[in-house]
Amino acid sequence: MTYPDITPDLKSAMPELRGRLLANQSLAELTWFRVGGPAQVLFTPADEDDLAYFLKLLPNELPVYVVGVGSNLIVRDGGMAGVVIRLSPRAFGETSASGDTVNAGTAALDKRVAETAVAANIGGMEFFFGIPGTIGGALRMNAGANGSETKDVLIEATGIGRDGARHVFSNADMKFVYRNSGVDASVIFTSARFRGAVTDAEAIRARMNEVQTHRETAQPIREKTGGSTFKNPPGNSAWKLIDAAGCRGLRVGGAQVSEMHCNFLINTGNATGHDIETLGETVRERVKANSGIELHWEIKRIGIPS
Repeated sequence: MTYPDITPDLKSAMPELRGRLLANQSLAELTWFRVGGPAQVLFTPADEDDLAYFLKLLPNELPVYVVGVGSNLIVRDGGMAGVVIRLSPRAFGETSASGDTVNAGTAALDKRVAETAVAANIGGMEFFFGIPGTIGGALRMNAGANGSETKDVLIEATGIGRDGARHVFSNADMKFVYRNSGVDASVIFTSARFRGAVTDAEAIRARMNEVQTHRETAQPIREKTGGSTFKNPPGNSAWKLIDAAGCRGLRVGGAQVSEMHCNFLINTGNATGHDIETLGETVRERVKANSGIELHWEIKRIGIPS
């Protein structure tokens, strides 16, 4: 799949742009599943002002999507028309701590935020250590693990709207629910501020070690996979429903339901985006037939089917 190259027109319309524009850039390398087609345009802004300038001048008819480290993402094989924006760790990945608060750019890994907190003796953010994504994704989906969620520690988040305007969102403004936030999907988060509690560093590290041990023993973290595939239904566990429906180890093409953890899908080596998404939909159908419960995707799926 190859899209028309619109980067010359964008550069002409944005003479002061400092970030990088690439045409027909493969997205497979930017996702943990290692599948998917190209982005018509991949934009990496130089900083927050550059992002705001780009969005302000970008034609409204062009769709925009943001990707982080691609740990919770399936890109379909036809790729993405429009613009995919990737915030670089260099420009948006700084973290710092003061008192009982941690500041983070949204390209910072969740794990790094936990490490920044423990280095400053700030407890309450250990759960971030077990989430393989960036703070931008954590804000968008109220990421959580081990009984805690982003909403429990967020003070405020900053983002740039589709019109290039800068916005600050309080915790209440985020309208957090389970694995989602209510902020307009067109807003691109750029930074966040969190509050924990000053705690003994050894106690924090012990908790982080527990989180890491759980991941290593219960999740296929060394495979080409995403995070949890489906949201847990109220009062139930997605993996238990999948297992009860006989889907452990189920395969479609090069995609497989993990033998270790049924709520993880794996690219065994040659899967396509279609294989992985089809496997997920097959699992949903079998769980519905077996239990009457409908599973909802937690992994984001973007792009055009081939």
